[in-house]
Amino acid sequence: MKELEQEEWREQLSKDENAAILDVRTEEEVEEGYIPNSKNIDIYKGQGFIDEVEKLDKDKNYYIYCRSGKRSAQACSILDQLGFSNTYNLEGGFMNWEGDTTED
Repeated sequence: MKELEQEEWREQLSKDENAAILDVRTEEEVEEGYIPNSKNIDIYKGQGFIDEVEKLDKDKNYYIYCRSGKRSAQACSILDQLGFSNTYNLEGGFMNWEGDTTED
């Protein structure tokens, strides 16, 4: 896992051909907005979270975020333990995000 500040995260993501964005917040939080092209898998689902992430391509580079950066750091650790190659945590999370956002 690598901790990336907003600017680093955005810059690295824009150049990464093998990137996937993972939002580990709850559905209620996602309804308030999310980073475009992100896949939501709620980390609070416990085993359900693990079951879902195990379906993902382990060779992709995962840019992971939550509301403040704590749950996404946990998610990065879990993915690392499951054999994912590269995980990047967004420091400060969505509440400090200054890039593009989308709402349903």
